[in-house]
Amino acid sequence: MTIPFYKYHGTGNDFVMVDNRHLIFPKNDTKTIQFLCDRRFGIGADGLILLENDNLTDLSAGKIDFKMVYYNADGQESSMCGNGGRCLTAFAKKLGIIHEKATFMAVDGLHHATISDTDLVSLQMIDVHEISFQPDYVFLNTGSPHHVTMVDDLNQFDVKKEGAAIRYSNLYGQAGSNVNFVQPLGGNHFRLRTYERGVEDETLSCGTGATAVAIAMQALGKTDATRIDLEVEGGKLQVSFSVVNGKYTQVHLIGPATFVFEGKIEL
Repeated sequence: MTIPFYKYHGTGNDFVMVDNRHLIFPKNDTKTIQFLCDRRFGIGADGLILLENDNLTDLSAGKIDFKMVYYNADGQESSMCGNGGRCLTAFAKKLGIIHEKATFMAVDGLHHATISDTDLVSLQMIDVHEISFQPDYVFLNTGSPHHVTMVDDLNQFDVKKEGAAIRYSNLYGQAGSNVNFVQPLGGNHFRLRTYERGVEDETLSCGTGATAVAIAMQALGKTDATRIDLEVEGGKLQVSFSVVNGKYTQVHLIGPATFVFEGKIEL
């Protein structure tokens, strides 16, 4: 079988995109997904995203443009991917499904997005009503689980080693957690590096991680801003939100979604 595909990245977090509205993709074939994401034998990506028709009716939401089905590079269907959602919005625009606005269903519920002429995407993330504050870290769920901890020098920090140790620790059980290491740069400006479960390595960017870091820094009093600038290894992101009594709503992840190339591959 020949599968057409598209490659996108969001600040270095890269994805293989497949238009699966006709349900041609072998969704339960873990080895095929691993192959497509393999950087030596396949296309190479942090994850695979299928764009599908949404078969559910949500009258309160109005028209739902498409559904996002996300797989990590290990071949397993996973929790929400923020950069992936932004890239999928750009992909839907390229396919002519949407123009400037999108409403789509993902594993964590309904998302709204807007996209500019330069493919800058603002993606509304889920509300965050619970944050676990611990002596040396914060834990919260922004569509995916995230452990957030401060470090003094990100340049010298071994993200893969330290991230894996936390991800596989007794803190989070078998499911594990994504792990973010954060260095303040002054004001509302922070730098972060992320170890992603499912990829089992550091990625150049993580959208749900950037969202978690922004909220965590505001919740910890490291900034009083509600629009946070974030430097990731692959570029720059912004996160904006409203906060009332510790509840975070109108959360938006903002950044570029970049088309890289398209092609066909034999499975």
